[in-house]
Amino acid sequence: MFSQLSENLEGVFRKLRGLGKISEKNINDALREVRMALLEADVDFKVAREFIASVKEKALGVEVVKSITPGQQIVKIFHDELTELFGGEAAQLDLNPPARILIVGLNGAGKTTTSAKLALWLKRQGRRPVLIACDLFRPAAIEQLATLAAEIDVPVYKPAPGSKDPVKVVRDSLPWIEQQNATVAIFDTAGRQEVDDGLIDELVRTRDAVQPRETLLVADAATGQQAVAVATRFDEAVQLSGLILTKLDGDARGGAALSMRQVTGRPIKFIGSGEKVDQLEAFVPDRMANRILGMGDVVSLVEKAAEAIDQDEAERMATRFKSARFDFNDFLEQMKFMRKLGPLEGLMGMIPGMNKLKPGDIDENRMKRIEAIVLSMTPDERRRPELLNGRRRARIARGSGNSVASVNQFLKQFNQMRKMMKSKGKMRQLMKQLGGGMGGGMGGGIPGLPR
Repeated sequence: MFSQLSENLEGVFRKLRGLGKISEKNINDALREVRMALLEADVDFKVAREFIASVKEKALGVEVVKSITPGQQIVKIFHDELTELFGGEAAQLDLNPPARILIVGLNGAGKTTTSAKLALWLKRQGRRPVLIACDLFRPAAIEQLATLAAEIDVPVYKPAPGSKDPVKVVRDSLPWIEQQNATVAIFDTAGRQEVDDGLIDELVRTRDAVQPRETLLVADAATGQQAVAVATRFDEAVQLSGLILTKLDGDARGGAALSMRQVTGRPIKFIGSGEKVDQLEAFVPDRMANRILGMGDVVSLVEKAAEAIDQDEAERMATRFKSARFDFNDFLEQMKFMRKLGPLEGLMGMIPGMNKLKPGDIDENRMKRIEAIVLSMTPDERRRPELLNGRRRARIARGSGNSVASVNQFLKQFNQMRKMMKSKGKMRQLMKQLGGGMGGGMGGGIPGLPR
């Protein structure tokens, strides 16, 4: 997410931080590079121009020129202006009764999946969401929504077979929504390959029937400036209340996200960072600015961890750590916990300084190979690591598809960790060593260890 923009801006800011004195010339030189970085990231030309003008005006202010650390001051200006470009404050959903959310967008943007993701997000907030299938255009759209609804255990309204009129579906669903005692209703509508008069007419009639508190456009961030044009057209037709950007995990540029808020005037409310139903995040402008500028997003990381943590399990694990009784079954539990947090590449962007890692530096297959070693052990071997003699290690290496050397190095580090668990100082030293990799083609250290 925004990796190309972050990488380009990093070099500019490194130069700025090293400047002891700021002049109009070095500001102009830096902003020229920033402008190119924004345009290469597919940011709208007018948006980039206005952003640069605003930064320049503040960067040449008296308080910056006379500052002891002018370079740092300018970085802060960039952060504040990026936050403002994204909308300043996080935009909240209007969930006052009757809380109805209309989901609109083109085919392929991910409307149906996003509807289910939003339902799960609301459910975790303590709401009682339901889903209403209004996409009568795309084959299998209704069944897709029903399958996702079953996965997240949320009720779904399915229209009668052969239904052709989404307005009738909406009207028929209203008594059902009351029966479900729902607090939020999400209406998944039909899309097209492009915005045409037929789609607009259908959406306007559907919107009038739903009377939504929120009309959210699901837009594919990877389509760049086309997504900005689509958002403008939808907003003119049905008066959007906000945007949900999908596929940000696969778009290294991300310029559409920077442009859409400014061009449409509508806030980005959520971002989708993966295909799984739990990979939807509330959009917080200053946190996203932090990620782009390589400052990380520790708050979001902590929130993800809090959702995934089982308190009783955490306390049990802490007790085992203190007594150095941590075994391979515990290790597997920690790997399961890491997977709940999401893809490693996404997590790295939330940790300050880790945005410098390239996609090739984060290889989740390494975790799978380490897991394969543990899964190739017998139940007794997982409970009692001391049983692992040379003959057993050779069998484990064959069973997991790894070399004996890789298995030996993994076991050596694991045993060192068990011995050092009672000493916080030694544990910190070991963690640094583990970060250097395992050798034997494994790399990456032992993943999933709790702090």
